[in-house]
Amino acid sequence: MKNRKRIAILGSTGSIGTQALNIIRDYPDFFEAQVLVANNNFELLINQAREFEPDAVVIADKSKYQRLKDSLSDLPVKVYAGNEAVEQIASMDSVDIVLTAMVGFSGLLPTIRAIEAGKIIALANKETLVVGGHLIYELLNKSKASIIPVDSEHSAIFQCLRGENPNSINKLILTASGGPFRGKNIQFLEKVSPEQALNHPNWKMGNKVTIDSASLMNKGLEVIEAHWLFGVPAEKIDVVIHPQSVIHSLVEFNDGSIKAQMGVPNMRIPIQYALDYPNRSFSNKNRFSFSDYSSFTFEKPDLRTFRNLKIAYDCLKKGGNAPCIMNAANEVAVELFLNKQISFTGISELIEETLTKTEHINIPNLKECLETDNISRKIAFELSKKIK
Repeated sequence: MKNRKRIAILGSTGSIGTQALNIIRDYPDFFEAQVLVANNNFELLINQAREFEPDAVVIADKSKYQRLKDSLSDLPVKVYAGNEAVEQIASMDSVDIVLTAMVGFSGLLPTIRAIEAGKIIALANKETLVVGGHLIYELLNKSKASIIPVDSEHSAIFQCLRGENPNSINKLILTASGGPFRGKNIQFLEKVSPEQALNHPNWKMGNKVTIDSASLMNKGLEVIEAHWLFGVPAEKIDVVIHPQSVIHSLVEFNDGSIKAQMGVPNMRIPIQYALDYPNRSFSNKNRFSFSDYSSFTFEKPDLRTFRNLKIAYDCLKKGGNAPCIMNAANEVAVELFLNKQISFTGISELIEETLTKTEHINIPNLKECLETDNISRKIAFELSKKIK
């Protein structure tokens, strides 16, 4: 069918990717899944390929390649494997939009390739801008590529700024649910289990993002992402706890007026907005009703108890490769916590220790960003042996 937007989903088996496929399923006249990419969940990738019959699929884990290829041998679907294939697939001529929904640092290089190829990028991988924001925007200035944010907070700000002069921004206000441990003290957090941390009150997300939400690191990453997306300095980006998760973020303008974007706490709306931009296709799903909410409440974040948010602000202000170090240490820490090798409060401790032990570079190039990530992970892992 002509004029359908051809989508490459990097991370098709994750939370964002599966929801994007739900949208493609519901709007077959508007979208088609051109490429599906997964890290190692080849079984779900097989099911997705059979339903959507993309032009190509990629499994980053090369050990799963043969089983994937054999399982799809009866379909006209190209099968590739490895990280290089993931990068190359993001620049395919047959792709109109690249949805980067991979988790963590792994999204950086494919996003760079997509920018170099001039693609529209629906960005759901905030770590790309956290670890290499300066590199991304240097490339964007030389390319026809564009970025449309998918994170609900940044999508909200993006929508609030449509038709506005960027110079009229006085402040960006990111909302946060507060996660499952809102109002708890450090003594409580020292004893929480991964199962408790994964029990988010409002959102259904992957494990890594859910833990980041519980520790407020997710909001810290979003502060850094907002800085790069909208060109606003750290001192003009605020975070407010909004437990209902209905107001997704706000923009305060120079005249004192404030715009807010609202909706049910569901990622389908920002995903569909990014894929359909600049249009808004009708949807009878995810309708918000004021009658379901008797009140909206707001609180200041507790930076002493939830140190990760302050760490992120400090790293943004320090600049250079500090956010890259922080991100690498956090990815290691979250994995260790999920495996019950460190405590929940040990996540912050490990990040802080790694930042003190890793060399700071003021303006890292791509090679130095990659080296920083690798070195920081090794340092964090070694330091974790001394952290409870």
